[in-house]
Parts: sequence; C-alpha cells; structure tokens
Amino acid sequence: MTEIHSNQRVAVLADSQNLYHTAQSLYSRNVNYSALLEKAVQGRQLTRAIAYVIVADSDGEESFFEALADIGFEAKKKDIKTYADGSKKADWDVGMSLDAVTLASHVDTVVLCTGDGDFSRLCSHLRHAGVRVEVMAFGQSTAEELIDATDAFVDLSEREDTFLL
Repeated sequence: MTEIHSNQRVAVLADSQNLYHTAQSLYSRNVNYSALLEKAVQGRQLTRAIAYVIVADSDGEESFFEALADIGFEAKKKDIKTYADGSKKADWDVGMSLDAVTLASHVDTVVLCTGDGDFSRLCSHLRHAGVRVEVMAFGQSTAEELIDATDAFVDLSEREDTFLL
C-alpha cells in the first residue's frame, strides 16, 4: 500500500446522493463538504474534486451547487428521471466509475466518498492498476465489501461534529 505523502496527486469523487440520504436518515443533518474535502486531501495535491449531484428541482438546490463550487468541487449534474409508472431514479454509479478509471493515470490516489458497495469492484480495479483507494463514508451504512476493497477507510460517523452541519 502506498503511504500518504505531500507529493501525492489526489482525486476526490463524492456520491452526493449517498452521502445526503445517509446523513439525513442517521442524523437528520447535512454533510460538511468543506471538511470532507479537507480530510480527503490531507495536505496532498488536489488534482480534481467532483461532486455527483441529482437535479430534483427542490428548494435550495442551486445554492447547494454554488456552495460546492465555492468549496472546490466541480458539480456534475444529472436530472432525475420519472418513469411512466411514477417511479423516479437517478444515480451516478457508472459516471463516477468512468471518471475514476479515466483519472487513474493522472493521480496517485482516488478518494471515493460513498458507502455504496457497488463501487467495491472499482476499488479492486484501481488498486490493481497501482492507484491508492480511500473511502470516506458513514460506517454503519457502508458495505463491508467496499471497506474490504480499499487501502484506507475513514468513518465519518466517528467525527460527526466535523463532517456534519
């Protein structure tokens, strides 16, 4: 496993839907993206920070997107899809995975901010390619296979006052 050092190039990919829903269901609070980014970078060289968001036309949404940009995140937006039966769906799993694979040749470390076990295969792929993989998420809602597939796991629940607003 590659150790953390100041010359490491880091990409931070945040699954905003996963973080939001977990923080709301467990704590009825919002994620502090500024603290999240600071911890993810840890004094290393930030190459890219991307927050994957869903556009649902809700109150305060645009100000949230602007706040992400002010913090240093590029907000990649996707509209929520409503199907004929009334069900709604939107996720960024494929987009995040493609970005991580694309960025792998330009960074030393990818930090995934999600607890979604669907990303465990991505972690294994990136590590096989020589990229350090770190995951930041709320431990009680993070898939074990995701934690097992990483070089390092940061449990946001252990520092609620830092990572929640």
